[in-house]
Amino acid sequence: MARSEQDLPFVSPRERQRLLTEQLKGVSRAFYLTLRILPGAMREPVGLAYLLARAADTIADTRALPPGQRLRHLLAFRVQVQEPASHEVLAGIAAAVAEAQAQPQERLLLASLPQAFALLKATPEPDRGLVRRVVVTLTEGMEFDLTTFPPGTSGKVVALKDAQELDRYTYLVAGCVGEFWTEMAVAHTRSLSRWDVPRMSALGVRFGKALQLTNVLRDVPKDLRQGRCYLPEVSLSAVGLSSAALLDPAKSAQARPALVAYVETALGHYSAAEEYLFAIPRRNLRLRLAALWPILIGLGTLAKLAREPRWLDPGRPVKVSRAWVYRALALSLLSVWSNTLVRIWLRRLRSQVKSAS
Repeated sequence: MARSEQDLPFVSPRERQRLLTEQLKGVSRAFYLTLRILPGAMREPVGLAYLLARAADTIADTRALPPGQRLRHLLAFRVQVQEPASHEVLAGIAAAVAEAQAQPQERLLLASLPQAFALLKATPEPDRGLVRRVVVTLTEGMEFDLTTFPPGTSGKVVALKDAQELDRYTYLVAGCVGEFWTEMAVAHTRSLSRWDVPRMSALGVRFGKALQLTNVLRDVPKDLRQGRCYLPEVSLSAVGLSSAALLDPAKSAQARPALVAYVETALGHYSAAEEYLFAIPRRNLRLRLAALWPILIGLGTLAKLAREPRWLDPGRPVKVSRAWVYRALALSLLSVWSNTLVRIWLRRLRSQVKSAS
C-alpha cells in the first residue's frame, strides 16, 4: 500500500518563516547571510534544500552514535526525501538521533523534520524535484564518508585512493549544489533565460568543487584526528608519507608539495567560479553578491593556508578573521557592479595564493 503524506503537519506562515529564518540562522550563520541576499523567488527553495541537507548532515555526523546506526538513519532519511514522507518515520529518526545530539540547535532542527518535509511537499514543481535531487546527492556524499572512513575513535587513519576519488567526493558534497543553484537561478531569473544551462551547470559544478576543496585543505588536521584523510594516497606516497604520518605537524614541510598541488587544482576551479560570476548580468546585484562572497572567502582562506608553514598543526587552525569577512562584504557592496573592479580584486587574491604557495 502506497504511503501518504497526509499525516505531515500543517505549517503556518509563521512557522514557515521560523524554519527558513531563525532555524537556518541557528545552524549556519555563514550560509544565512548568502540566503538573505538571494532574490526573493530563490530564497525559499534554496533555504529549504539547505535545511534538509543540514538535517541529513546532523544525522551523519552525530558521533555519539556508531557509524552503522548513523548510516541506517541517513538512508531512511534519504528514502523520505525520495518518496512520500511519513510523519511517524521522520519523528522516529529525529528521536533516535536527537537523543545523542549535544547541540540544542541541532536537536531543534531534528525535531522540525516533519515541518520541513511538509514544506517540501508544498513546494511547487519543478522546484520540489530540484530540491529532492540535490539533497539525495548530498546524502550520497555523507554515505561515502560513513562507509569509507573508520570511526574517529578507532585510532586509524584512512586516505582516499587517488585524485579521481577526491574529485568525485567534492562533486557529491558541493559540486552538485552548483547544478542545483544554476537551474534554480535560471528558473527564477528572467535575465538568465538565454544562459546555456549545460555549460553554466558545468561551471557551477566546478564552483562548488572549488569551495569544497578549500574546506578539505583547511580541515586536514581536524579530519586526520577523526580518521579521515582526503589527501589521496598517491599524492602522499609521492612525497614519501603515509596518511598517519600527517598527524605529526613537523611533517608540514615534507607534505607541502601535496598541499600545493591541490591548491593549484582549487585555483583552477576558482577560474570557473569567476567565469560563472561574470556571466551573471550586472543588474542582478543580489545574485552576483551571492556568487561573489564565497569566492572571496575561499580565495582568502587559500591565501592564508598557503602562508601557514605548520599547516598540519591542529593548534593553528586556518581561518579568515571575522573582521576580514565583514570588510570584504562591505567592499563587495561597492564594487560588485563593476567587472573591472571585481577582476582586479580577485586577481590580487589569486596572486597572494600563488606567491605564498
